[in-house]
Amino acid sequence: MLVQVVNFVVFISLLNIVFLRPCRAAIAKRRAYIESVAHDIGSRRQRVALRRATATTAVLAARRAAEATLAKARAAAQNEGAAILAEFSDRAAAKRKRRASASMKKLSKPARAGPELVGALAETMLQSAIGSGASAR
Repeated sequence: MLVQVVNFVVFISLLNIVFLRPCRAAIAKRRAYIESVAHDIGSRRQRVALRRATATTAVLAARRAAEATLAKARAAAQNEGAAILAEFSDRAAAKRKRRASASMKKLSKPARAGPELVGALAETMLQSAIGSGASAR
């Protein structure tokens, strides 16, 4: 029995030296590696989140700047359109005045030659009513 106990103690000692210590060392190395990878992943996720926040802020700032630029361009286009409209309204008003004065001049001329026009009109009406062969004169 003593031999079996000594044999068991020697076996456990050899097992500890040959197998268990190297396995514990390998497991400790792997745990350290896994923890370092987990730490790296955590720090990289934080950096990614920070960069996303920075990018989002930059995109929002760019959008605000673009909207401001578009608003200025729209305002300038509206002002230019209003100026063009005013210019062409003034031109149209001037043209209406010229045409109205020309029409008034034309209308005032026949008033001077009233009796002759009345006679010609009466002759034309008579010819259309009776026929082309009949004439008052």
